[in-house]
Amino acid sequence: MLNLLRLNNLNKGFTNSFGKTKNIFTNLNFHMKKGDFVSVIGSNGAGKSTLFNLIMGSTELDQGEIVISNKNIGDFPKYKRNSFMSKVYQDPSFGTSPSMTVFENLSMADNKGEKFGLTFGLNKKRKKYYKETLAELDLGLEKQLDTKAGSLSGGQRQCLALIMATLKKPKILLLDEHTAALDPKTSKIIMKKTDDIVRKEKIATIMITHNLQDAIDYGDRLIMLHEGNIILDIDKEEKKNLSVEKLLDLFNNKNIKLKDNEVFTV
Repeated sequence: MLNLLRLNNLNKGFTNSFGKTKNIFTNLNFHMKKGDFVSVIGSNGAGKSTLFNLIMGSTELDQGEIVISNKNIGDFPKYKRNSFMSKVYQDPSFGTSPSMTVFENLSMADNKGEKFGLTFGLNKKRKKYYKETLAELDLGLEKQLDTKAGSLSGGQRQCLALIMATLKKPKILLLDEHTAALDPKTSKIIMKKTDDIVRKEKIATIMITHNLQDAIDYGDRLIMLHEGNIILDIDKEEKKNLSVEKLLDLFNNKNIKLKDNEVFTV
Protein backbone atom coordinates (compact mmCIF):
# COMPACT_ATOMS: atom_id res chain seq x y z
CA MET A 1 0.00 0.00 0.00
CA LEU A 2 1.31 3.45 -0.93
CA ASN A 3 2.05 6.00 1.76
CA LEU A 4 -0.79 8.46 2.30
CA LEU A 5 1.36 10.99 4.16
CA ARG A 6 5.08 11.58 3.68
CA LEU A 7 7.19 14.18 5.43
CA ASN A 8 10.42 14.50 3.48
CA ASN A 9 13.45 16.24 5.01
CA LEU A 10 11.46 18.76 7.03
CA ASN A 11 13.44 21.74 8.30
CA LYS A 12 12.04 24.35 10.64
CA GLY A 13 13.66 26.90 12.91
CA PHE A 14 12.51 29.92 14.90
CA THR A 15 14.44 33.14 15.49
CA ASN A 16 14.01 34.95 18.81
CA SER A 17 14.10 38.70 19.47
CA PHE A 18 17.88 38.54 19.94
CA GLY A 19 18.38 37.11 16.46
CA LYS A 20 19.28 33.63 17.70
CA THR A 21 17.77 30.75 15.72
CA LYS A 22 16.68 27.47 17.28
CA ASN A 23 16.19 24.58 14.89
CA ILE A 24 13.16 22.47 15.76
CA PHE A 25 13.47 20.02 12.86
CA THR A 26 16.50 19.17 10.74
CA ASN A 27 15.78 16.79 7.87
CA LEU A 28 12.91 15.04 9.64
CA ASN A 29 11.37 12.13 7.71
CA PHE A 30 8.13 10.34 8.49
CA HIS A 31 5.49 8.37 6.58
CA MET A 32 2.17 6.65 7.20
CA LYS A 33 -0.40 4.70 5.18
CA LYS A 34 -4.17 5.07 4.93
CA GLY A 35 -5.78 3.85 8.12
CA ASP A 36 -2.58 4.03 10.18
CA PHE A 37 -3.10 5.23 13.75
CA VAL A 38 0.14 6.66 15.17
CA SER A 39 0.58 7.72 18.79
CA VAL A 40 3.25 10.36 19.44
CA ILE A 41 4.90 10.97 22.80
CA GLY A 42 7.82 13.18 23.68
CA SER A 43 9.27 15.60 26.18
CA ASN A 44 8.34 19.28 26.31
CA GLY A 45 9.89 21.10 23.36
CA ALA A 46 10.28 17.90 21.36
CA GLY A 47 8.52 19.46 18.37
CA LYS A 48 5.11 17.79 18.68
CA SER A 49 3.00 20.94 18.34
CA THR A 50 5.25 22.36 15.63
CA LEU A 51 4.81 19.13 13.66
CA PHE A 52 1.03 19.53 13.71
CA ASN A 53 1.26 23.22 12.83
CA LEU A 54 3.42 22.43 9.81
CA ILE A 55 1.03 19.74 8.57
CA MET A 56 -2.01 22.00 9.07
CA GLY A 57 -0.31 25.02 7.49
CA SER A 58 -0.45 27.17 10.64
CA THR A 59 3.35 27.43 10.54
CA GLU A 60 5.38 27.95 7.38
CA LEU A 61 7.93 25.29 6.46
CA ASP A 62 11.56 26.35 5.92
CA GLN A 63 12.53 23.41 3.72
CA GLY A 64 11.23 19.97 2.83
CA GLU A 65 8.04 18.42 1.53
CA ILE A 66 4.67 17.53 3.01
CA VAL A 67 3.13 15.02 0.61
CA ILE A 68 -0.43 13.71 0.85
CA SER A 69 -1.72 11.24 -1.75
CA ASN A 70 1.41 11.89 -3.85
CA LYS A 71 0.72 15.64 -3.93
CA ASN A 72 3.09 18.14 -2.33
CA ILE A 73 0.86 20.40 -0.24
CA GLY A 74 3.70 22.60 1.07
CA ASP A 75 2.31 25.67 -0.70
CA PHE A 76 -1.35 24.96 0.11
CA PRO A 77 -2.96 27.62 2.33
CA LYS A 78 -4.50 26.49 5.60
CA TYR A 79 -8.10 26.73 4.35
CA LYS A 80 -7.32 24.38 1.46
CA ARG A 81 -5.70 21.83 3.77
CA ASN A 82 -8.76 22.01 6.03
CA SER A 83 -10.80 20.53 3.20
CA PHE A 84 -9.10 17.14 3.63
CA MET A 85 -7.74 17.13 7.18
CA SER A 86 -9.20 17.77 10.63
CA LYS A 87 -7.82 18.50 14.07
CA VAL A 88 -9.19 18.01 17.57
CA TYR A 89 -7.59 20.34 20.10
CA GLN A 90 -6.76 19.86 23.78
CA ASP A 91 -9.11 22.69 24.77
CA PRO A 92 -12.73 21.53 24.25
CA SER A 93 -13.78 25.11 23.43
CA PHE A 94 -11.65 25.24 20.25
CA GLY A 95 -13.49 22.62 18.21
CA THR A 96 -17.05 23.91 18.40
CA SER A 97 -18.98 27.16 18.01
CA PRO A 98 -20.37 28.03 21.48
CA SER A 99 -23.21 30.26 20.19
CA MET A 100 -24.57 27.53 17.90
CA THR A 101 -26.64 24.53 18.93
CA VAL A 102 -25.35 20.97 18.82
CA PHE A 103 -27.45 20.38 15.70
CA GLU A 104 -26.12 23.54 14.03
CA ASN A 105 -22.54 22.60 14.86
CA LEU A 106 -23.00 19.14 13.36
CA SER A 107 -24.67 20.56 10.27
CA MET A 108 -21.82 23.05 9.83
CA ALA A 109 -19.27 20.24 10.05
CA ASP A 110 -21.32 18.12 7.65
CA ASN A 111 -21.29 20.98 5.13
CA LYS A 112 -17.52 21.34 5.29
CA GLY A 113 -16.19 22.04 1.81
CA GLU A 114 -19.67 22.54 0.38
CA LYS A 115 -21.00 25.75 -1.14
CA PHE A 116 -23.98 27.41 0.49
CA GLY A 117 -25.59 30.86 0.76
CA LEU A 118 -25.72 33.35 3.60
CA THR A 119 -26.91 30.61 5.93
CA PHE A 120 -25.58 27.08 5.96
CA GLY A 121 -28.06 24.29 5.45
CA LEU A 122 -29.41 22.49 8.49
CA ASN A 123 -29.20 18.84 7.56
CA LYS A 124 -32.60 17.73 8.83
CA LYS A 125 -32.33 14.48 6.87
CA ARG A 126 -29.23 13.65 8.93
CA LYS A 127 -30.81 14.44 12.28
CA LYS A 128 -31.60 10.80 13.00
CA TYR A 129 -28.01 9.83 12.17
CA TYR A 130 -26.69 12.58 14.46
CA LYS A 131 -28.87 11.32 17.31
CA GLU A 132 -27.76 7.71 16.83
CA THR A 133 -24.09 8.71 16.68
CA LEU A 134 -24.32 10.89 19.80
CA ALA A 135 -26.28 8.21 21.68
CA GLU A 136 -23.32 5.83 21.33
CA LEU A 137 -21.31 8.19 23.56
CA ASP A 138 -23.74 7.67 26.46
CA LEU A 139 -23.36 11.30 27.56
CA GLY A 140 -26.91 12.44 26.85
CA LEU A 141 -25.91 14.57 23.87
CA GLU A 142 -28.55 13.00 21.65
CA LYS A 143 -31.15 14.76 23.85
CA GLN A 144 -29.43 18.14 23.53
CA LEU A 145 -29.45 18.80 19.79
CA ASP A 146 -31.11 22.17 20.41
CA THR A 147 -28.73 23.14 23.23
CA LYS A 148 -26.02 25.68 22.53
CA ALA A 149 -22.57 24.10 22.58
CA GLY A 150 -21.33 26.72 25.04
CA SER A 151 -23.71 25.30 27.65
CA LEU A 152 -22.27 21.78 27.45
CA SER A 153 -19.69 20.34 29.81
CA GLY A 154 -16.07 20.18 28.66
CA GLY A 155 -16.35 16.44 28.06
CA GLN A 156 -19.53 16.80 26.04
CA ARG A 157 -18.00 19.54 23.91
CA GLN A 158 -14.91 17.46 23.25
CA CYS A 159 -17.06 14.50 22.22
CA LEU A 160 -18.98 16.82 19.90
CA ALA A 161 -15.70 18.17 18.49
CA LEU A 162 -14.52 14.63 17.72
CA ILE A 163 -17.74 13.74 15.92
CA MET A 164 -17.59 17.01 13.96
CA ALA A 165 -13.96 16.44 12.97
CA THR A 166 -14.72 13.03 11.50
CA LEU A 167 -18.16 13.51 9.91
CA LYS A 168 -16.63 14.20 6.47
CA LYS A 169 -14.09 11.36 6.82
CA PRO A 170 -10.89 13.41 6.42
CA LYS A 171 -7.76 11.91 4.88
CA ILE A 172 -5.76 12.99 7.94
CA LEU A 173 -6.97 13.36 11.54
CA LEU A 174 -4.73 15.15 14.04
CA LEU A 175 -5.44 14.68 17.75
CA ASP A 176 -3.59 17.20 19.90
CA GLU A 177 -3.78 15.74 23.43
CA HIS A 178 -7.55 15.68 22.94
CA THR A 179 -8.24 13.91 26.26
CA ALA A 180 -5.78 15.82 28.46
CA ALA A 181 -8.38 18.26 29.86
CA LEU A 182 -10.99 15.58 30.60
CA ASP A 183 -11.80 13.49 33.66
CA PRO A 184 -10.70 9.82 33.48
CA LYS A 185 -14.20 8.46 32.75
CA THR A 186 -14.87 10.85 29.87
CA SER A 187 -11.33 10.38 28.60
CA LYS A 188 -11.96 6.64 28.26
CA ILE A 189 -15.21 7.30 26.38
CA ILE A 190 -13.43 9.66 23.99
CA MET A 191 -10.56 7.24 23.38
CA LYS A 192 -12.92 4.32 22.73
CA LYS A 193 -14.97 6.40 20.29
CA THR A 194 -11.79 7.69 18.63
CA ASP A 195 -10.54 4.17 18.06
CA ASP A 196 -13.93 3.00 16.75
CA ILE A 197 -14.13 5.84 14.21
CA VAL A 198 -10.54 5.54 13.04
CA ARG A 199 -10.86 1.78 12.54
CA LYS A 200 -14.25 1.88 10.87
CA GLU A 201 -13.48 4.75 8.49
CA LYS A 202 -9.78 3.88 8.02
CA ILE A 203 -8.71 7.46 8.72
CA ALA A 204 -4.97 8.08 8.95
CA THR A 205 -4.57 9.49 12.45
CA ILE A 206 -1.73 11.03 14.44
CA MET A 207 -2.36 11.41 18.18
CA ILE A 208 -0.13 13.44 20.47
CA THR A 209 -0.53 12.28 24.05
CA HIS A 210 1.16 12.50 27.44
CA ASN A 211 -0.78 9.45 28.62
CA LEU A 212 1.65 6.59 28.16
CA GLN A 213 -0.98 3.90 28.67
CA ASP A 214 -3.13 5.40 25.92
CA ALA A 215 -0.07 5.55 23.66
CA ILE A 216 0.42 1.83 24.23
CA ASP A 217 -3.24 0.79 24.06
CA TYR A 218 -4.18 2.76 20.96
CA GLY A 219 -2.63 3.02 17.53
CA ASP A 220 -0.61 0.80 15.20
CA ARG A 221 2.66 2.59 15.89
CA LEU A 222 4.18 4.54 18.74
CA ILE A 223 6.59 7.37 17.92
CA MET A 224 8.89 8.95 20.49
CA LEU A 225 9.94 12.44 19.47
CA HIS A 226 12.82 14.27 21.16
CA GLU A 227 14.47 17.54 20.15
CA GLY A 228 13.00 17.28 16.67
CA ASN A 229 14.11 13.70 16.06
CA ILE A 230 12.20 10.42 15.99
CA ILE A 231 14.23 8.37 18.45
CA LEU A 232 11.84 5.41 18.66
CA ASP A 233 9.36 4.00 16.15
CA ILE A 234 7.58 1.00 17.68
CA ASP A 235 5.28 -1.08 15.48
CA LYS A 236 2.08 -2.88 16.44
CA GLU A 237 3.74 -6.23 17.18
CA GLU A 238 6.34 -4.65 19.46
CA LYS A 239 3.63 -2.69 21.26
CA LYS A 240 1.88 -5.91 22.30
CA ASN A 241 4.68 -6.63 24.75
CA LEU A 242 5.09 -3.03 25.89
CA SER A 243 4.17 -1.71 29.34
CA VAL A 244 4.40 1.76 30.84
CA GLU A 245 7.43 0.65 32.84
CA LYS A 246 9.20 -0.68 29.73
CA LEU A 247 8.33 2.49 27.83
CA LEU A 248 9.79 4.66 30.58
CA ASP A 249 12.90 2.48 30.55
CA LEU A 250 13.25 3.06 26.82
CA PHE A 251 12.89 6.77 27.47
CA ASN A 252 15.54 6.69 30.20
CA ASN A 253 17.88 4.56 28.09
CA LYS A 254 18.02 7.42 25.60
CA ASN A 255 19.54 9.56 28.37
CA ILE A 256 16.71 12.06 28.09
CA LYS A 257 16.48 14.38 31.07
CA LEU A 258 12.96 15.56 31.78
CA LYS A 259 12.31 19.08 33.03
CA ASP A 260 11.16 19.53 36.63
CA ASN A 261 7.57 20.38 35.65
CA GLU A 262 7.26 17.65 33.07
CA VAL A 263 4.83 14.83 33.75
CA PHE A 264 3.71 11.79 31.81
CA THR A 265 0.45 10.27 32.96
CA VAL A 266 -0.25 6.56 33.10
